[in-house]
Amino acid sequence: MSKQNELISSRRFLPSLTWLSAFEAVARRGSVTEAAQELSLTQGAVSRQIQKLESQIGVVLFERQKKRMHLTEKGSAYAVDIRVGIETIVNASINLQVNPKGGPLNLAVLPAFGTYWLAPKLPDFLKGTQGVTINLSTRTTQFDFSHESIHAAIHFGKDDWPNAESLCLMKEEVIAVTSPELWDQEQLGEKVADIDLPLLHLDTRPMAWNSWLQSEGIHSTTERGFQFDQFAAMIQAAVSGLGAAIVPKYLVTQELLDGSLRHFGSSTTLGSYYLVWPKRYETYPPLLEFRQWMEGKTKKQMII
Repeated sequence: MSKQNELISSRRFLPSLTWLSAFEAVARRGSVTEAAQELSLTQGAVSRQIQKLESQIGVVLFERQKKRMHLTEKGSAYAVDIRVGIETIVNASINLQVNPKGGPLNLAVLPAFGTYWLAPKLPDFLKGTQGVTINLSTRTTQFDFSHESIHAAIHFGKDDWPNAESLCLMKEEVIAVTSPELWDQEQLGEKVADIDLPLLHLDTRPMAWNSWLQSEGIHSTTERGFQFDQFAAMIQAAVSGLGAAIVPKYLVTQELLDGSLRHFGSSTTLGSYYLVWPKRYETYPPLLEFRQWMEGKTKKQMII
């Protein structure tokens, strides 16, 4: 089923906003009379809207006790979600009027990229925009935008995110590093081909060592070593002398300068960074501003 057909099919579960407003007001006040006064409607009109809502969704939402309306268990849970939905619609409408180019930008980022590359540069972006707020969440794998309230994501690897538009930001330069202690023990040998060290692996990049060795003209597999789920932990393990790691060069600039890590062999590129977003947010003003800023930033300052 196409996305358009799915949307049409799902509308049978979309009650009238008028019914939902009546339900939310009665749920909050516990009284049809008070809700009718708030909404400038008659009591009969509010009661009919509640009845139509219950009929459409097939759930009893209230129990009447004397002159008060008490939510059922299912009605109470429904009220929480409906209240959030109404507040979202109201806030979106207010933001559109008072700040047509602003609003929140919900961005999913890779932990290391977000911490070491993006976050230090965000003040520059925010200075040049009006009313845009950035909400960052970390993700290490692809996800379905249709199931998330996320406007865009930073993706590493190939341009292969399904059902998404993309902007290539930059290639990533990676190097092999190890601690001075392991280097001094001459476990590297005279040539890279003689490498005899425990190897540290990132679980989201299982082929990093094989790809790097192939770039050095060495055709072998490397399965021994330790697994990590974050670059930060793997880099610290390398500094501590646990083994050698393949890491983006921009993540270990300070460690190379202060001598806590040494690199060997040559650098190579294992993939690129992409900004990806679902087509429905193609013209969303905060995302448009962010895309233009990222494109300019990555043209001027490539990862080194």
